[in-house]
Amino acid sequence: MSEAKKTVFIKTYGCQMNVYDSDRMADVLAREGYRPVESPEGADLVVLNTCHIREKAAEKVYSEVGRLKPLKEHARKAGRTMQIAVAGCVAQAEGEEIVARAPIVDAVIGPQSYHRLLAVLARAAQGQSAIDTDFPDEDKFDHLPKIGGNGTAAAGQNGPVSAFLTVQEGCDKFCTFCVVPYTRGAEASRPVEQIVSEAERHIARGAREIMLLGQNVNAYHGAGLDGGDWPLARLLARLSDIPDLERLRYTTSHPRDMSDDLIAAHRDLPRLMPYLHLPVQSGSDRILAAMNRQHSADDYRRLVERLRQARPDLALSGDFIVGFPGESDTDFDETMRLVADIGYAQAYSFKYSPRPGTPAADAADQVPDPVKAERLQRLQELLQAQQTAFNAAMHGRTMDVLLEKPGRRPGQLVGRSPWLQAVHVDAPADIIGTIVPVRIETIGANSLFGSLTGPAAARSGQASDRDAIGAIA
Repeated sequence: MSEAKKTVFIKTYGCQMNVYDSDRMADVLAREGYRPVESPEGADLVVLNTCHIREKAAEKVYSEVGRLKPLKEHARKAGRTMQIAVAGCVAQAEGEEIVARAPIVDAVIGPQSYHRLLAVLARAAQGQSAIDTDFPDEDKFDHLPKIGGNGTAAAGQNGPVSAFLTVQEGCDKFCTFCVVPYTRGAEASRPVEQIVSEAERHIARGAREIMLLGQNVNAYHGAGLDGGDWPLARLLARLSDIPDLERLRYTTSHPRDMSDDLIAAHRDLPRLMPYLHLPVQSGSDRILAAMNRQHSADDYRRLVERLRQARPDLALSGDFIVGFPGESDTDFDETMRLVADIGYAQAYSFKYSPRPGTPAADAADQVPDPVKAERLQRLQELLQAQQTAFNAAMHGRTMDVLLEKPGRRPGQLVGRSPWLQAVHVDAPADIIGTIVPVRIETIGANSLFGSLTGPAAARSGQASDRDAIGAIA
C-alpha cells in the first residue's frame, strides 16, 4: 500500500492576492504529498495566511492560534505531529513577536518566501529556527509550481471559471496609513511571457475570466516580449488576444497610475470589463496630503470624468478611510461631497486604525472612536444607497452573465455581470463556464435574480416568444 498523504488546511485572510498566494502554497505543498482538507481538525499542517490591512489583524491571528492549541495537543497525545505556520503580511510585520507570543507556532514565513515553505517547515521539524521574512533576491514566481503542472494544479483538472493571476507586487507610494511597502516590499512586476503562459494554463483548465492582481496593479511595468518594459495597458491588449479568454479585470489601482493608455484600453478592449476599483480614501485635500496620496479630490474627479468619457457604462468601486488623524467635520463633509459627486456601484469603508510602523500611527491628533463610528455610519448609508440605486437600475435589463458555479438551491447557478454583481438564475449545470443573456427580474440586497433568454433559455426548456427576442442591454 502507498503511504497516506499528509493533509493541510490553509485559512486565508484579506485580499484576492492572499487567495492567489494560498493557492500557490497549496501547489508547493502538493509536491511533498500534502492533500488539502476543509477543516484544521486532524490536519498535519495548518497555514494561516494573514492580512495586515484590517483592524486588529495581529490580535485576530493570535486568537486563531489559541483555538488551534487544543488541536495540536490532541494530535500530540494521539502520536501525531501537527505543524502550525503563520504566513502573509502579519507574519512579515510581526516575525519574532509571533513565535515569542505563540510558541506553538512552528514556522513564520513572509509573502515573498513561499517558494521556500517546504525548507522552512523542514527546519521547524528539526527544532531549528523557522522564520523566513526576508525579501529574497530571487523572484518567488520563478520557483513556484506552474498552474497546470504538478500538484493540485495538475493539467486536466477543472479550474475556476474566474481565475486570479498576480502580475505585480509591492508598492512605492508609502501612504502614511499603509503597511504594504513594509510587508510586500517595493513595486515589482512579472515578465509578460510568464503572465501570458499562466493565463493560457488557466484558460486550458476552464477559466473564461482572469482578474489581474497587484497591490498597485496599474503601476505594472514588466519585461515585454520585445525586450522593453510594457505598461499594464499593453499587457491587457496582449492577454485579450488569447483564444477563449472572454473577460479581463484588474485590481487594485492607484489614481496616480491611471495613465492615458490605460484609460484608452477601457475604450478599446471589449474584453476589459466596465468595472474599476479605484480607491480615493478621502475627499479632503488636507487629509489626502496627510495620507501622502499625491493627488487632490479634483484630480480624482477629473480622472473619473475621463474614464467615463472613454467608457460610458463604466462602474466604479472605491475605498474610504474615515477618522484619519486630524480629520475635521469639514474634511469629512468633503468626503461625503466627493461620494455624492462620483456615484459608486460598490465601495469599502473603514474606520482608521493605526498600523504599527506607519507614520500616521504616531500622529498626535487621533480622532475619538465614537466620532469615527458616527462618520462611518453616515458614509456607509450614502454608499449603500448608491449601490442599491445602481443595482435597481438593472431591473428589466438583459445582460451577459458569466456562469461560475451552482447556487444554493438545486437547479440554480450563480454568475457575474460585467459590473461584478452576483446574478442568480435557474439553469442546467452543464452551461457553467459560458456567458449567457439573463433578464434581471428581481433585485436582492446584494444580488440580482433573473431568467435565461434566447438560445440558452431554449436549451434549458425555459424559452418563450418574449425570451427569443431578448436584447442585450
